[in-house]
Amino acid sequence: MSDLKKMYTTMVEDPFPAELAIRLGEAELTFAKRTWSIDGQEKGLRYGENPDQPAALYAPKDGRLTLGGVTFRGPGDGLVCAATEEHLLQSGKHPGKTNLTDVDNGVNILQYLTKKPAAVILKHNNPCGAAWSGAGLCAAFEAAFAADRIAAFGGAIVVNRTLDVATAQKINAVYFEVVAAPDYEPEALDILKSKKNLRIVRLPGLARLETLVGQPFLDVKSLADGGLVLQFSFRNRILSAEDFLPAVATDKAGTTVTARAPTAAEAEDLLFAWAVEAGVTSNSVIFAKNGATVAIGTGEQDRVGVVELTIHKAKTKYADGLAFAACGKSLYELTLAAAADPEAAALLAGIQSKTEMANGGLAGSVVVSDGFFPFRDGVDLCIGVGVTAIAQPGGSIRDTEVIAACNEAAPQVAMVFTGQRSFRH
Repeated sequence: MSDLKKMYTTMVEDPFPAELAIRLGEAELTFAKRTWSIDGQEKGLRYGENPDQPAALYAPKDGRLTLGGVTFRGPGDGLVCAATEEHLLQSGKHPGKTNLTDVDNGVNILQYLTKKPAAVILKHNNPCGAAWSGAGLCAAFEAAFAADRIAAFGGAIVVNRTLDVATAQKINAVYFEVVAAPDYEPEALDILKSKKNLRIVRLPGLARLETLVGQPFLDVKSLADGGLVLQFSFRNRILSAEDFLPAVATDKAGTTVTARAPTAAEAEDLLFAWAVEAGVTSNSVIFAKNGATVAIGTGEQDRVGVVELTIHKAKTKYADGLAFAACGKSLYELTLAAAADPEAAALLAGIQSKTEMANGGLAGSVVVSDGFFPFRDGVDLCIGVGVTAIAQPGGSIRDTEVIAACNEAAPQVAMVFTGQRSFRH
């Protein structure tokens, strides 16, 4: 077993060249391989997605792409790829691909959440909890962590404000692998450095993310046969509540239906959730309330299925939070104890009852969907757990049925269209 553990810390041989060049028509883009000198070793990435996959990180060096009159991000816009030894405040060892791509997806989400202190916790390149708060960064982190205490274990934290002492103390109470911030208060940095295995990254660009919104990067997907698919990166058109479109549709018989408009509070939560949606693997839905995610459903094959599974996740996470608050045990530890301990069994039964009564914390939440609802079944499930407002792209041939589901609810549920899909494959 000890030999197996070595694979996670051993550097694999890096055969990649120091420079990469891409020519697109008349534009030539050059990239320099990023390396770091750590403990006397000048190396790039430790390895790729798995320990037996060599990998390299390249940063834009020269050339800037313009297509269709749109200029892409390039040299000088670096965030994660611009990190040097100066920015790796504590690394322990050379970073691996997954550490950096998790941080990168946190950056991707936070670019749309610049108006308030915000925190995103990520695992396996998906957010497991996210929040923003006018009460400060610590409040945002606490809400993001509470959204999914289970998945947050060993995750990456990315924040958009200078990390303060209060937030550092909360972070240090749990095991995380990576934390990234635009800067750190000196005392906060000392607190974080007490966890020797925590990778601490300073990314000054996190303080100016609003300057990049609307400017795409070249998104490259490699196919299994060596082919490439190039696309403009996703650009979120919903940057304020006013950007949502009224949910209005007309059926084949000429009947027009219109959904209730969201309240200001509902619209704020929909705006927040749609920003988080930019970083979630499709097919997905997100439930959110009071500026924080309640449950995030990722990567499912059908729309109603992802709603069902996300509701289940919400109830599990809610019950786990109650269990931990009551006895310091996870839901799974309490369930195991309940098999032999009547007192634990009684506590578990009470937690399960409270969870069902609160619908896993979903009552009063809003939901966003990265694609339209092809049938009303997913919407009916959302309404059944107490959702009050929904945002979805619109454009289904059954939009009238989906809107009707909202209008038939008591109290009536709000719905708006985003006018764009947010798939992420």
